[in-house]
This record gives sequence, C-alpha cells and structure tokens, in this order.
Amino acid sequence: MKLPNQNNQHIVWLDVVRLIAMFTVVCCHCTDPFNFYPGTAPNIGEIKFWGAIYGAALRPCVPLFVMITGALLLPVRGDASTFYKKRIPRVFFPFLIWSVLYNLFPWITGLLGLSPRIILDFFPYAGEDVMRQSFSVAMKYIASIPFNFSILAVHMWYIYLLIGLYLYLPVFSAWVEKASERAKLIFLVAWGVTLLLPYYYQFVSGYLWGTCSWNSFGMLYAFAGFNGYLLLGHYLRNIEWSMRKTLLIGIPMFAVGYCVTFLGFRHMTALPEFTDEMLELFFTYCSINVVMMTIPVFMLAKKAKVRSEKVRKALANLTVCGFGVYMIHYFFTGPSVELVRAIHVPIPLQIPVAAVVAFIVSWMLVRLIYRTGRIAKYIVG
Repeated sequence: MKLPNQNNQHIVWLDVVRLIAMFTVVCCHCTDPFNFYPGTAPNIGEIKFWGAIYGAALRPCVPLFVMITGALLLPVRGDASTFYKKRIPRVFFPFLIWSVLYNLFPWITGLLGLSPRIILDFFPYAGEDVMRQSFSVAMKYIASIPFNFSILAVHMWYIYLLIGLYLYLPVFSAWVEKASERAKLIFLVAWGVTLLLPYYYQFVSGYLWGTCSWNSFGMLYAFAGFNGYLLLGHYLRNIEWSMRKTLLIGIPMFAVGYCVTFLGFRHMTALPEFTDEMLELFFTYCSINVVMMTIPVFMLAKKAKVRSEKVRKALANLTVCGFGVYMIHYFFTGPSVELVRAIHVPIPLQIPVAAVVAFIVSWMLVRLIYRTGRIAKYIVG
C-alpha cells in the first residue's frame, strides 16, 4: 500500500496523540445510540448511564485534533498561498465527496428496498424527513453543503471548523512567531476566561461584556474558540514535565474535569424538558471542564517512548489514515453498536467494543482506497 509521505517534522509522540484522538472520536460517536436511544427499552436507564459515562470521558477527542494542528503547523512556514494550496484541497475534496454520499444514503436504501428503520440504525439523529428515502430530500441536503452539515453527516461540523482554522493559521502565525512566551501565556489565560462563558450564558445572563441583541462579539471575542486549542498545542509542545509531575497534576485535573462533565450532563438530561443547547452544555468542547481533561491526555501522550521501529511504522501507518477514518467512520458506528447488541456484549463494554469494530473496518477501507493511487487523496485525504 502506498501512503502519503510523512511530514518532515514527523514526531512519534504526536502519532500517539493522533491515534488517541482518532479512536476516541470513533468511540464518542458510538455513544450516540446510547445517549440518543431511538425508542424505549426495559434497561433504558442503564443504556443512557453508560452513554454518559463514556460520552463524558471522550470529550478531549476533537480538542486533541486541533492541538495537534497547532503543535505541527504553528508557526506556518512559507507564504499563505502555498499553505492554502497544500492544505485546503486535501480537506475539501474528501469532505465534499463523503458529504454527498452520506446525504444520498437514505435514498439508496430506498432503491434497495430496505426499511426506513435501517436509517436509524446508522444515524440515531435522523429525523422524519430522511425516513422518506426521497431523492428530493437528498438533493436538498446536498444543496445545503456550502452552508452547513446535515443531520446525516453530523461529524462534518469539524471539517467546516478545520477549513476555517486553516484559513486563519497564516494570519495567527504572524503573531505567534513574534510573540514572547509570556504573551502567549497571557493569550491562553484570556482564552481560559472565555471557557467559562457557556455556563454564564446559560445560568446567569445571555449577554456579557458588550454583547446584546445587536452585537454578538463581546470583549474577549478575539480570544475565544478553537484558536485557543491551536495555541495550546503549540505552547505545550515545548513544555516538558516529568512523569511524576504529569501524573500529580494530570490525574486530579482530569478527574475534576470529568466529574463536572459527567454530573452536568446527567443533571441536564434528568430535567423534565431541555433544549439541544442545554443537552450539549457540559459537553461543549470550548469549556473549562473539557480543557481540564484534554491537557492531561496531551501531556501524558508526550511521555510515550516508542523504540521498536516496527511499532513506529505501524503507528505512522495507522495515523496517516486518520483523516480518511474520520470521513467514513460515521457509516459504521451505528451498525457496530447494533452488532455488539445482537451478540449480547455486556452493556458496560458495548461502546468500546463497537468502537474497535468501527475503527478497524474504517481503517481497512481507507487502506484499500489508498491502493487506487493518486486519486486516493481526493477521496480520503
């Protein structure tokens, strides 16, 4: 199999971080049929409990991807146009191809004479519209791709974000390259304050620091969002902690972040009524509790020592397929959960076992696509 060339800056511990991010994002999407269980069951309480247990623990998945981007690409080398030509097409074309395929899926199931119920097995979020298995509905979703993801390709939200981060990186890089370590730390502190804002807006007031009905951009707007994870990845790449310090700081930090995430999510789902925003509040990636879980995972992965050349090559092989795995894994998470339920895997183990199945199938398919040669980069990056 011919895989893309590795980056000249190849760093083994970042392969470890990338593998963790890849697997946890697949695992995270395997929790969807638990947290958004379609229908009822005698053990629905146990199903949702384990969905929350795993769902809370897996929140670092996307932040880790963004931190890897910051660690590898900041500061950007070369001019902006060269950077854009190299990075954006490799993301855009697979995103477009797979977005179309996801949106055509319900219509294809109709052509094959399959029951609309199978759509829910693949996509727990699917609504009544897609259950019609209509070509016109598929085309409506496809036409909306330039504007947003559809309910059939929920995970594509990250690709819109990633393209935006790539557009922003050369601009942000100019500051990062000249900024002192103290200036970077000041930025991260200001960003840290913004991580509390989701809770302020939910529990105190919808407006703060200049935001109002005619202005959504408050005082710390320029410090908010995923650009903080970009800088955090860049900053922590050069920070070295001993294993003892990593564990002494990391374990309590992760534990506190996890407890807030898990208990907050359980509180929200126990309410008689809640909005989508309330449901996702404690799962918000740009929140203080998720950052508290993400930093220890990143720092612990930095301590990984991979001495075996075979293991290093296998790790590189796995991680270089990561973008393709992200593109296609959502086709397999739902069926993998159905499989582990059918073979009566104990509920506490269903999510990780389903994730292993979905990950392996996705990775093998990406490897197969790479055998097509140059065209593979347009399909799986």
